[in-house]
Amino acid sequence: MSENKSNESIPPETPGTGSPAADSSASIPGSQTPAVAPASSTNSSDASAAAAQPGPNATAAERASTDAPASASTVEPVDTAKAQRDDAAAARASVARATAQQETAARATASSASAANKTLDAKASLAAQVQTATEAQASLAAEVENATEARAAEAETGAVSAIESTTESATESVTSKPVSSLPPEFSTAPDFGTFRPPPIPPDAPDMKAPPAYLRQSDSAWSVFGRVMKARARQIFDRAGQRITQRTLRIGVSARIFHPEPGAKGLRGKTLQYLEESIAHWVMSRDVLVFMIPTVGHQGMLHPSNIRLRDYAKQLDGLLLQGGADVSPQSYTEPATRHEWPGDRVRDMYELELLHEFIEAGKPVLGVCRGCQLINVAFGGTLYQDIATDVPTAGVHVNEQYDQHRHPIRFPDGSTLVNMFPGHREALVNSIHHQAVRTIGRDLNIEAVSAHDGIIEAVRYRRAPFVMGVQWHPEFHRAGGDELLDCTPLLDTFLRVARETRF
Repeated sequence: MSENKSNESIPPETPGTGSPAADSSASIPGSQTPAVAPASSTNSSDASAAAAQPGPNATAAERASTDAPASASTVEPVDTAKAQRDDAAAARASVARATAQQETAARATASSASAANKTLDAKASLAAQVQTATEAQASLAAEVENATEARAAEAETGAVSAIESTTESATESVTSKPVSSLPPEFSTAPDFGTFRPPPIPPDAPDMKAPPAYLRQSDSAWSVFGRVMKARARQIFDRAGQRITQRTLRIGVSARIFHPEPGAKGLRGKTLQYLEESIAHWVMSRDVLVFMIPTVGHQGMLHPSNIRLRDYAKQLDGLLLQGGADVSPQSYTEPATRHEWPGDRVRDMYELELLHEFIEAGKPVLGVCRGCQLINVAFGGTLYQDIATDVPTAGVHVNEQYDQHRHPIRFPDGSTLVNMFPGHREALVNSIHHQAVRTIGRDLNIEAVSAHDGIIEAVRYRRAPFVMGVQWHPEFHRAGGDELLDCTPLLDTFLRVARETRF
């Protein structure tokens, strides 16, 4: 025992050794601690329990007291003791499981040890080889670096080698199979440096022979002549096409308004004009209309070198419109009535214009006064007044103007029969008090009045188309469907104008 006389308790020895501490703790009244401590209790818990007990020198009151800390640590409630027993049982179960695992591990270790013994036996047999390999590794240390570089190069070329080996194996497998024989050009490498033209079929024509379209007697000059002729024909065809497709240009003679004596302003000037309906009638066939003015003469206010023949060359046809009477002086007869002197100035202008177009081979169409002027131009004469000169004749003019009408008929041999098929008679307007009396030379009668036989249309037979009609065809459409549709007359005039334009 220690010689220390302090109140601290001496750590007890291990339970079951018969120490005084154990005996004294068992003799404490009221203590419920079991005589034998659990095997799982630690040394720390035994030491704390022994320290809590009073020393041998303590009084009976101190040993019997339950308020001391030592007695509090050794005296526990019944529930706490049960919990400690449960913990001890759980600990013993854990130890049992650990022991089982250790036994399993021991058995596995034993089997591994037996396997290891066998391996050691094998390794013992290879000890000599390992020694030899160790020596060889020392000698090959210098070659390791070169081997590493070689592996890198092989890695790069490995794919190519694999592809080549695959290709060779595929080729061997294909060639090993029975296939149809291929032409040599497919089995041999192509030679791009050699020119191989396609084979010539046996029925191919001889390339050295002249073409079949050439004549045997052809020479270079004869072929050249035919080429030039074809080119010239093509040029002429194009030029003729442009000429024939060009819009027609039709000239219309002008009406003349002479100055009135003593008048001022516009009435004191010479006016030249055309009636609107005649221009629109011609333009209805999509042609151009030009009014032809009188030409200047020497001594006038504005002399000019332009002549009427220039208009005849540039225009495609001439239309002579109606208007004032033809002067009796133009057909060498005296005037029977002073109120019908006619327009001598206009007569001279239109007679020259008519002859210029006829000499140019251009068509001419006369309306009313134009029909009378054509007759006078070829030596014919006129009735100065129908009512006076032919008392038995019907009425050819009245206050109704273009609303006045009478029937006409086409005699045998008239070209108007072919122009108006199915018509031997027709209804036309009548706005004239003069008419053809004696027919001019080389003129044919084309139509006459159905009631009195007055000549209503003439045609000059020595020209492609020179015709005059006494009625006004430009007023017929507005007059009604009962009047003669004169569109065929206009179309014939324009067709000849197109044919004779060049």
